[in-house]
Amino acid sequence: MNVSDPIGDFINRIRNAQKARFDKVDIPASRMKASLCRILKEEGFIKNFKFIRDEKQGILRVNIKYGDGREGALAGAKRISKSGRRVYVGHEEIPRVMNGMGVSILSTSKGVMTDRQARSEGIGGEVLVALW
Repeated sequence: MNVSDPIGDFINRIRNAQKARFDKVDIPASRMKASLCRILKEEGFIKNFKFIRDEKQGILRVNIKYGDGREGALAGAKRISKSGRRVYVGHEEIPRVMNGMGVSILSTSKGVMTDRQARSEGIGGEVLVALW
């Protein structure tokens, strides 16, 4: 299946799996998606993830994290930079999500990182997604 926005598809699969109360979801793998999974795990939005080899590109198995009462850890997500409109910012203009309660994920020259890491490194980049 061809997907025009793989990162948007990645976020939607996690959101839909969380709404359906699934424990895990399988997503076609890429290095960008693996980097996003690493950040989601570090920030506490998912429990864990695992790369599974197959005859194609591989699969990322993401374990969804729930809080008390099976409330999802990922309350919301918004794709900022889309395939039709890229959003680039300098380190001074990196947006704060919900006054610092959420996380922006950026693609920088030093790799994929959170807004806090990019500000401390003093580098800007493409704003991929905002999570809260």
